[in-house]
Amino acid sequence: MRSSQLVPSTARARLWELDPISGERIRAGRATDHRYERDTAVELLHIDVKKLGRIPAGGGWRVHGRSEAVKGRGLGYDFVHVAVDDHSRLAYVEVLPDEKGPTCAAFLANAAAFMAANGAPVQEVMTDNALAYIRSTAFATVMKDLGAKHRRTKPRSPWQNGKAERFNRTLQEGWAYKNAYDSSNHRTQALTGWLNFYNHRRNHAALEGRPPISRCNQPAG
Repeated sequence: MRSSQLVPSTARARLWELDPISGERIRAGRATDHRYERDTAVELLHIDVKKLGRIPAGGGWRVHGRSEAVKGRGLGYDFVHVAVDDHSRLAYVEVLPDEKGPTCAAFLANAAAFMAANGAPVQEVMTDNALAYIRSTAFATVMKDLGAKHRRTKPRSPWQNGKAERFNRTLQEGWAYKNAYDSSNHRTQALTGWLNFYNHRRNHAALEGRPPISRCNQPAG
């Protein structure tokens, strides 16, 4: 009998289920609902950018119907920069005009300050391989100032930054596409209230029904 037959297939993690850094399972399989997470708040910060089409003054198709979708084209994008703490899921978000290196660097500095005020200094930062993260002198300078280690996902493996990806979906459902906004500014203004709700009052299934803030300054368990 081959050794691979000694372990039931349902008990073996597939390579795509394992975190490349720790080797722990990052996605739940049939045999377990365990998900990879760091032990303490702000040990690892996930960063990502989500593009949202800008809304024309007076509202887009969500206000006036699908015929307005054409009128909204060519207005460009709002770049939603997100930072999510791996352990607590505490999130920091800014809507910015681009995703260039200096912009990403300034966002990281602000996100790190927010996390430090609510937990501890950032130790590691995980991003994808966008040039703004891997070639920007400004971004590298902020990383050095923070004394943080830069973790990068493997090419074509966005799931390795999964907590940011999952938060982006929550952000879209709870804020970006939740209401019919009459302008991009209106949408941006609504972000503060929703983010406060997410961090302080929204029950999180992975946190045993508690909000992210409940895990700040607290060890796992």
